[in-house]
Amino acid sequence: MTLLLDSTQLEVVLSLTEHALSFRKQNVAIDRSQITKVQLTDDAWTWLRGVPDPGTYIPSTIAMGTWKSATGRDFAVIRRRRPSVVIDLDGHDEFQRVVLTTRHGLALVKALRMDAGDELADVTEIAAKPARKPAPRPRPATA
Repeated sequence: MTLLLDSTQLEVVLSLTEHALSFRKQNVAIDRSQITKVQLTDDAWTWLRGVPDPGTYIPSTIAMGTWKSATGRDFAVIRRRRPSVVIDLDGHDEFQRVVLTTRHGLALVKALRMDAGDELADVTEIAAKPARKPAPRPRPATA
């Protein structure tokens, strides 16, 4: 999964496997104006509500697809017990919430608070830190 963010929308670009497991042909596009809250979580499973409709669910391993509950429909891409982001929506055509497992959640939260340019940005690039060169190791003195 790749997260693309520009000044108007966030797009969740699914891999071929994620498309198949979520039973979804299209990526998920969200207007930034529809995002009401973004939260980081270490346990995305507590945010999953309802039943897959359609979706794939293997307890504590994978949850992908649309989840239907009494409060509406959510979209989830959850893998094991990894850091995730929960995005609450208002006015979206399909979903009330999106729950995504990503190691770039903090970068996404920061990017959503900034004024992004018109260019499409890959959140994984935003999160990448420049590589640090290791400090040179002193060589032992030779006699």
